[in-house]
Amino acid sequence: LNTFAPGARGSLLPGRRCRRSPATHPLPTPATPAMPSPEPMDPALERSFRGHKDGVSSVSFSPTMKQLVSGGLDGTVMVWNFKMQMRAFRFVGHKAAVTSVDFAPSGSLIASGSRDQTIRLWAANVKGESVSIRAHTAPVNSVAFSGDGQQLVTTSDDKSVKAWSIPTQRFKHSFSGHTNWVRDAAFSPDGRMLLSSADDKTVRLWDARSRACSHTFFDHSDNVGCCAFSPEGNCVASGSADRSIKLWDLRTLQLLQHYDAHGDEVHRIAFHPSGSFLLSASADCTLKLWDLCEGRLFYTIHGHEASANGCAFSPAGDFFATAASDRHVMVWRTNFDRLLPAEHKGLALDADPPAVAALPPQLPPQPPQLPPPREPPASSLASSS
Repeated sequence: LNTFAPGARGSLLPGRRCRRSPATHPLPTPATPAMPSPEPMDPALERSFRGHKDGVSSVSFSPTMKQLVSGGLDGTVMVWNFKMQMRAFRFVGHKAAVTSVDFAPSGSLIASGSRDQTIRLWAANVKGESVSIRAHTAPVNSVAFSGDGQQLVTTSDDKSVKAWSIPTQRFKHSFSGHTNWVRDAAFSPDGRMLLSSADDKTVRLWDARSRACSHTFFDHSDNVGCCAFSPEGNCVASGSADRSIKLWDLRTLQLLQHYDAHGDEVHRIAFHPSGSFLLSASADCTLKLWDLCEGRLFYTIHGHEASANGCAFSPAGDFFATAASDRHVMVWRTNFDRLLPAEHKGLALDADPPAVAALPPQLPPQPPQLPPPREPPASSLASSS
């Protein structure tokens, strides 16, 4: 078991600060002249979006890299277009704060969860048509699609984890066992397992078919607000109000790494598609990038002026997005991933997306089964820099 404490210093980016761990880039000794080396570059701020009227809770990239979706405490869902000539769209429908958003692997649907106890499935276009589903008996805390886009998992303050069929837009079953509010859940990459985290200080691993809890991790000492599978599916991670991040090996069910990560609770974590890095967002207003291979802090990013609530990597890992209570959504160029294998490289934000054949299988667009909401249709607005 390795324990790592934060502490990073380094160069500053114009306007936004990104600090590099000194252990990551040691200075050359006086006897050795400094030579050019293929060291990674610092993450750099690429875009900053502002359109929410309150804090931003969650972000998710479209699989084609054409759009980014965010959910806000103002009760709206914003879809940001990466092409400069296209404006963003505000989707109105929820009656309370939006706590979580996720793009479907097909790119045609967006799921959102809200404190109004509902989930909504939105068409990812300017019309913003949606279906509202009364999902829980208490506020919804998270929504997440399965890797094939056929299912959606939701969590709630009603202590339940629920799975939904996307083609039929109907409830499938619940996973029961948590004894307090459930904060987050995710499907494994192959869809065979489910992971959930809750205010009962546990992280639970479920069999997606039998709905049985196969293992419970009790290592945290406070509420566990977020959890995630590694891209390979052989490791899981969680972030907690105890300010730590923990990783477990699913083959042995043993704790692999423990990081004393932040100065306040950890709100969100995201694996880089390579599986070599983990990004964390915290109430201490910082984002931190962890080198999982070396077991150390890689970068500390001071980009937001209030609690950092959400973070997500782009499908190729060449960008990541962050969301915070300062009402900003920021998109950063990763840069440090330029030494990774070519299959983890991605496109520029304004580049054309890959061919449809290269994307995951698409679901046919699902027309709303309920009457359209009474709220006015999506409006076209954006503020970007």
